[in-house]
Amino acid sequence: MFRALKYRNYRLFFMGQSISLIGTWMQQIAMSWLVYRLTDSVFLLGMVSFANQIPSFLLGPFAGVISDRFDRHRVLLLTQFLFLLEASTLATLVLTNTVTIPYILALGVFAGIVNAFDMSARQSFVVQLVEKREDMSNAIALNSSMFNMARLVGPSVAGGIIATVGEGMCFLANAISYLAVLTSLLLMRVPKMERQRQDTQVLKSLREGFTYAFGFAPIRDILLLIATLSLFGMPFTVLMPAFARDVLHGNASTLGLLMGASGVGALLGALYLASRKSVLGLARVIIFASVLFGIGLTAFAFTTTLFLAMVSIFVVGLGMILRMASSNTLIQTIVDEDKRGRVMSFYSMAFMGMAPIGSLLAGWLAERIGVSYTLLGCGIVCLLSIVPFVLSLPRSRQLVRPIYQRLGILPEIANGLQTASGLSSPPEGGKM
Repeated sequence: MFRALKYRNYRLFFMGQSISLIGTWMQQIAMSWLVYRLTDSVFLLGMVSFANQIPSFLLGPFAGVISDRFDRHRVLLLTQFLFLLEASTLATLVLTNTVTIPYILALGVFAGIVNAFDMSARQSFVVQLVEKREDMSNAIALNSSMFNMARLVGPSVAGGIIATVGEGMCFLANAISYLAVLTSLLLMRVPKMERQRQDTQVLKSLREGFTYAFGFAPIRDILLLIATLSLFGMPFTVLMPAFARDVLHGNASTLGLLMGASGVGALLGALYLASRKSVLGLARVIIFASVLFGIGLTAFAFTTTLFLAMVSIFVVGLGMILRMASSNTLIQTIVDEDKRGRVMSFYSMAFMGMAPIGSLLAGWLAERIGVSYTLLGCGIVCLLSIVPFVLSLPRSRQLVRPIYQRLGILPEIANGLQTASGLSSPPEGGKM
């Protein structure tokens, strides 16, 4: 389950990111609570999320070109330092009681611009930290475990801190946490990658990456699936403060418990994926996870007690990470190395770029029909979104089969090494 940790660079990356992500989740919870406390507006909750994430949608393709052309290690050092500056500025404004919504929106846009370049470089950089390709899926799954362990710890800690000393200390803790990831990056010994010489025209590189990603059905189908989840599924996190306070009649600690329950579900899903030894069968995991997510979100929409809300959001978290991490693993497995940065930038666009549009729409809709009905609609759409993926799956399997044969994945199954999960398939199947 933890075989990717045997690589020194990945181990450093894992430790640094683990600390930093706890701070990130603390800031996210504190930000949501601060905005709702200052404004009592669900729409402004969506607007802040929109400002923070829309740059990923607009700049994603350009970030992919940068990731393919420049040293990803150096790009990450720069982006993490800029995140440190942003968090420090926000902490100063809140602790001195000078923070306003325009400041929050401006800093959100700045962080979103940095995040567009950070996500593309980080998603592509992980592959460089693992020497053996067969351990790549484990590294991606452990990344998801790390992310969701932080989501379990961060919101719970943030809820207690907000209730006792206020939101400012959460922002300060996040600023300090970036020192851990910067230290881990500086300690790495990353071998220089041989990069194919590429045309200097940025627009030509963008067009080449777009044609590759959306011209190859397996990658295109996964990207569309991720975009749908981000547009209609992810807004539940934006509406969580309103749900905790107005539906469950709770406080910041209630919000922390809900986010923590979601984190537990996501963590278990990520650990399951880390225990799998092959990418085969992940398409079926995606289908199951999509159904799980839709049902969980629909049930969560009409819960009125904290216990039932935590159970429902646990299911949502489980389904979400199984769908997202499985999709990430499949793309990383089949993409060509010289186009990895650009393809992962489209993944970032689908994941982070569509979410702000969904958040804005969900905030606007929730003020008109209520939080519960908005969440219900999101759950139903997420359930229906898996239908096109299921219909196109047989064709995608045929297209992926030659790639799996070239990578040696199918012979491994033929030797009977991957039967434990019950999701393996015969060598002639070539199933995703």
